[in-house]
Amino acid sequence: MNNGRVDLHIHSSKSSDGDFEPIDLLRKARENGFRAIAIADHDTVDAYPEAIEQSLEVGVELIPSVELTTLFRGREFHLLLPFVRFDSRTVKAILERIGLARTEEAKARVARLGELGFDISWDEVVRKSKGSPPLGVTIARILIDKGRREKIPALDKFTQGENRLFAPYAFYKDYFLEGRPAHVPRRSESLLEVLPQVLKDGAVPVLAHPGAYFERADRDDLTELKEAGLAGLEVYSSYHDPEKSSVYLALAEELDLVATAGSDFHGSIKPHVTFGYVRQGDYGMVEALRGRRRPS
Repeated sequence: MNNGRVDLHIHSSKSSDGDFEPIDLLRKARENGFRAIAIADHDTVDAYPEAIEQSLEVGVELIPSVELTTLFRGREFHLLLPFVRFDSRTVKAILERIGLARTEEAKARVARLGELGFDISWDEVVRKSKGSPPLGVTIARILIDKGRREKIPALDKFTQGENRLFAPYAFYKDYFLEGRPAHVPRRSESLLEVLPQVLKDGAVPVLAHPGAYFERADRDDLTELKEAGLAGLEVYSSYHDPEKSSVYLALAEELDLVATAGSDFHGSIKPHVTFGYVRQGDYGMVEALRGRRRPS
């Protein structure tokens, strides 16, 4: 299937934690020899349709997508939607609900952090999020940047030493996970309710980074999701070492899910994930996903 490199999970500046404009990502893709990429921003399709027009100018195929934040069995699961009709009423309604839920969640996190003595305001979070739903790591990044500038002792753990490169994620784990001091209950959409809705709008649902620390998807999870409409599994990911990729490749083959590859590239918030970090993606994955699209 080696007929052109692809990366089906890239974030642009339309995500609150992404650095690069869509046009810059497309140019990077061309410079790195990619045949196709998918810009899948967190809970927003604001990159489209302009990015589609730009892709035609640059000469790299752009697969429209989005990364939805959903809940399944009490855990946060991220759902990629390659080939989604980003202008459909159904998709817009889902994104609006998720956006409202994530905003309320973020407001509660900021309030908890204030109670813990951290200097952070809701206005700061809104500015940093650039109009997209605020993420926990975006909130963390605001505090950590402030900690570096102002030498705040309570943040030394994240601005110095081994945590420095992954500071927003280290802060997230220490403060926002269940049982941590600034944890708030999840308010997002049910994955099982979202799956049948998006199938009507051209999307081919793919579970992102199933081995991520917050998902930990197993065979039982994937079997139930497959029955509900899941079509693909992100086997190759910056969250997976070769052993995890092998495990998920075997599960994808067993459950007849399309194995995909995505770097989850953001930019400076994930300095270890460079553009093209995941090298296993090829155009055969795009063709396999396209073959799973349901007729309108």
